[in-house]
Amino acid sequence: MTEFVRKIIPNAKDDVLAGITVSLAMIPEVVAFAFVAQIDPLVALSGAFIIGLITAIFGGRPGLISGAAGAVAVIFVHMISEGHAKGMAFDVPVENMGYYYLLGTVILMGIIQVGAGVLKLGRFVRLIPHSVMMGFVNGLAIVIFIAQVKMFSHKKLEIGIDGVKKYINIPMEGAELYTTIGFVLLTMGIVWLLPKITTKIPAALTAILVTSTVVILGKFKVSTVGSYIKEGGGAGLSGEFPTPNMEFWQYIPFTLDTLTFILPYAFLAASVGLIESLMTMNLVDELTETRGSGNRECVAQGAGNILSGLFGGTGGCGMIGQTVININAGGRGRLSGVMMALTLLTFLLFADEYIEQVPIAALVGVMVMMVIETFAWSSFRILRKIPKADAIVLIIVSAVTVIYDLAIAVFVGVIISALVFAWENAKRIRARKHIKEDGTKVYEIWGPLFFGSIQDFNNKFDVKNDPEFVEIDFMESRVSDHSALEAIFALVGKYQDAEKKIKIKHLSDECQALMIKASPKLASVIEHDIDDPRYHVMAKALE
Repeated sequence: MTEFVRKIIPNAKDDVLAGITVSLAMIPEVVAFAFVAQIDPLVALSGAFIIGLITAIFGGRPGLISGAAGAVAVIFVHMISEGHAKGMAFDVPVENMGYYYLLGTVILMGIIQVGAGVLKLGRFVRLIPHSVMMGFVNGLAIVIFIAQVKMFSHKKLEIGIDGVKKYINIPMEGAELYTTIGFVLLTMGIVWLLPKITTKIPAALTAILVTSTVVILGKFKVSTVGSYIKEGGGAGLSGEFPTPNMEFWQYIPFTLDTLTFILPYAFLAASVGLIESLMTMNLVDELTETRGSGNRECVAQGAGNILSGLFGGTGGCGMIGQTVININAGGRGRLSGVMMALTLLTFLLFADEYIEQVPIAALVGVMVMMVIETFAWSSFRILRKIPKADAIVLIIVSAVTVIYDLAIAVFVGVIISALVFAWENAKRIRARKHIKEDGTKVYEIWGPLFFGSIQDFNNKFDVKNDPEFVEIDFMESRVSDHSALEAIFALVGKYQDAEKKIKIKHLSDECQALMIKASPKLASVIEHDIDDPRYHVMAKALE
């Protein structure tokens, strides 16, 4: 039987142990994000189970771990508070209306993500430059580290004058602080040392078990998973098996006003979720030297979010921290993600009293080691060796990820990279000029002609002083966009207005067709020398 399992699931043992390890590391992060979004931690944990299970089974990247991530949770904070206000304005007030709007938003978010997968938009992740990817990894590593630092505090409930509940962090002090730091260091030490002795057992899981045992047997007074949840207003980890949320259909109004309210949040959450998931997928591709399917991952993420919303859970996406822990623990297959989800559900249903005793210090230690391993330390070494533009993009993406959020950081990074690329290519346009024996002036164009190079292209010509016959040869150039076509139209018009004859040679078939379609009279100035052997070689090279 063991041999059969090994053949069907070659990495079964490592996947199972990695999944258990990740499920333990998942709990405090998901709970922390639930507090940020002001929702019940059990709602977030239920969402983590559903999304994690669906994406593990149907996703495009085995080994990628998904759950109720903070990048998505932050988007819902304002929407939930506005939803509560809308609910109180109904003829029959509904106190928890923000939660029902959240479920509707998560379902719509999932639908948008499925649509992105069906339309094969996942392929566009390939357009993200390596400098943006490195900045994304560094920025998220810093964000996760900051989140771990915040664990060295206790939550205190404050009620404002307007009756709004707010939790503030009170830093640990004295013996408790030093004890917690000691257990964090103990956990980190085990995670660092154990792989040097043996790789048969996952270091992170062993570290959590050892530290938890020392804390429980020694009766140390430190923050635990249970105390952390209760300080934030939760009742504990004990939950029920997720079932369809029928109250959602009862309370949420299916009107245009509801759609207008939740659509912006759903679209932003879907975008952030897919960006983080696809970039995490790219990271796993690099770590495992394999390739995942971005479009399949989009559909799986969307399906997971739809089911999560229907079953009363919150939204989520791929989680880089938990994914790196999974990969480092040996998790490579779908079984690791499935095991994470099932273990998380088991904790909620049957083992809540045991998991609540796990010290936060043990989980923080594992996450800090993950941050150390995830951060691209090589970026400091290569900053002076790569182009300045790439170095600037790397730094900006890292900073924006920390200050704002991942989606804005990636968009900014891609836009800057695209502008730099356009600028560099715009400077490559060249024109070699010579006069034929019959007096015809020839302009041989080199480099890409597109919106960025049009001005330099126009500066190459001397319409006023050119002879009566002019040829423009695009043998070693490529007309790339509509702006380039318009530039050629305008140039031909200038020569014709000056009563000079112009011929355009070696345009691609597609370009010729577009120009003649736009202006049939240009057919007389376009010359395609199909017998020129150089054209075939150059055209093939430019494709």
